[in-house]
Amino acid sequence: MLSFLKRLLLLAVVAALGSVAYAAWYLGTPIAARAWPAEFRIERGSGLRAATRQIDEAGVTLGRLQFEALGRALGRTQDIKAGSYQLDAPVTPLELLDKLTRGEVTLAELTLIEGWNILQVRHALVAHEHLKKESSGLSDAALLAVVGATETHPEGLFFPDTYLFGKGASDLEVLRRAYRTMHKHLMREWDARDPDLPYRSPYEALIMASVIEKETGLSAERSLIAGALANRLRLGMLLQVDPSVIYGLGAAFDGNLRKRDLLADGPYNTYTRPGLPPTPIAMPGLASLRAALHPAPTDALYYVARGDGSSKFSRNLEEHNRAVQKYQIRK
Repeated sequence: MLSFLKRLLLLAVVAALGSVAYAAWYLGTPIAARAWPAEFRIERGSGLRAATRQIDEAGVTLGRLQFEALGRALGRTQDIKAGSYQLDAPVTPLELLDKLTRGEVTLAELTLIEGWNILQVRHALVAHEHLKKESSGLSDAALLAVVGATETHPEGLFFPDTYLFGKGASDLEVLRRAYRTMHKHLMREWDARDPDLPYRSPYEALIMASVIEKETGLSAERSLIAGALANRLRLGMLLQVDPSVIYGLGAAFDGNLRKRDLLADGPYNTYTRPGLPPTPIAMPGLASLRAALHPAPTDALYYVARGDGSSKFSRNLEEHNRAVQKYQIRK
């Protein structure tokens, strides 16, 4: 009996040593893949077992039972982060587990351009290969509700910037971030605004900023244009800005703004209707927001393009007509 117990104990010791040796081998052996770099995606809500299956099905051979056992032993069964991952070279199972629990997802980016309108924004979302298209079937009202907006029109509400996100992220999440960023910048500039501005609300300032964005040909003149337009609003003059009319024409605009377009009344025709357009006409950048809320002191009421990107500013209609004659009619 004693001899049997010794043999049993010896077998147990050998098995334990074998387990330790195998564990050491597994932890130190890089995983295999069908090809490098290897890409896989962990779906939202996945625990360790589901994540292991998704990695294995993507062609990364990590030993599903062993990897699950490793995660359980380290108490990380609920720590896996969803997202897209890329392995550029073989890693050990422990290195992969660390990557998954830290959420080192592969990133993509989308740039929203200053001056874009909402149609251009939505087209960019649809065209992006790494975004999940969840906004494409939504109406404007539904889109605004999803991003948490209180406004009734989506134009101008999303801040132009470059947004990084994990591959496979929802386009709605990008829009939420862009909306929150615009709101943050707008309210910060509004709180620090110059006194005696002709805007009754932050939204009106946003509308003006969008007009400035489309009117400005030379960045250095942005605050001067803001000052001239603010002077017009204070005096009750028509703004008479072409980009607003063009926005109102929508798909009917063929690239040539005609006199009949300026005479045809509509909500965005600032040649026939006083005050600001009813909504923004584009996404203003931070410089245009600041110009709208901190316009340059100026006596100018008019400006006309010189043809080189700059503008000639005038204090009265007589000066303006001479400038138009010089830079527009005789060119």
